[in-house]
Amino acid sequence: MQSRSLLILLSALAVTSASPLRRRLCADNGTATEPAAPSSTVSVAYTLPSTGGATTLPSPGDATLKHIAVGHGIQNYTCTAPGANATSLGALAVLWDVTSLYPGSGTAALSDADWTALPPKVLRTTDLPLNLADAASSDAADVANPFPAPASLTVDGLAAPLAFLGHHFFSDTNVPTFDLSGDTAQVQLFSGKKDLGITAPADSDRGLTDTGAVDWLALSDKGGSENLSLVYRVVTAGGQPSACTETGQTESVAYAAQYWFY
Repeated sequence: MQSRSLLILLSALAVTSASPLRRRLCADNGTATEPAAPSSTVSVAYTLPSTGGATTLPSPGDATLKHIAVGHGIQNYTCTAPGANATSLGALAVLWDVTSLYPGSGTAALSDADWTALPPKVLRTTDLPLNLADAASSDAADVANPFPAPASLTVDGLAAPLAFLGHHFFSDTNVPTFDLSGDTAQVQLFSGKKDLGITAPADSDRGLTDTGAVDWLALSDKGGSENLSLVYRVVTAGGQPSACTETGQTESVAYAAQYWFY
């Protein structure tokens, strides 16, 4: 499934040459393991986060939670003119399963504070998990080969590495896509459309470029999804673009977020 999905990676990224994975603080050399499923021995009410604002994301209703993941990658942008709002060219991210870390879910569970702080921690203390076009100058990914081999992620303070869950990318028709190839129990592929986006809370981590956190999103099936019907992006850190200063300006901005899959 992974190889099939990578054939439709977005073609709008602005760079083409390959490079090694860029290092931030400490690399993860773990191997991929079976993603954790919601605990069957502890009764837990998994509650989708809320911004606390007047507008909220729609409820998943009676849809079944499949995974909660932390995603780390880049948001891609271009500019049509100086002073214009940057236009999104999609995103690339690697996903790791954090379902077993949900507060109150079992022995591995985090505190509420540590759970909320996990995306910023991943953003700021782990390597950007992509093959970069030019590691010395930008976070833009190699178009031909953006993703390294699947691997677990070691995060300081966690008792065990996070299991690789999958990849997030945009198709060549600009459709947000999630391929959860790390779940070997069943095919889980999502091709979505945005139903609603709301501004991230004011106290969200503004990211490595100090430009702000990307919106929280609710996505639903656009057609062609397999065993997934809803995806939410919440608890975002970073990812907003810089101001446009010239026509044709491109930028790739590192971000991290929680993703909830139903």
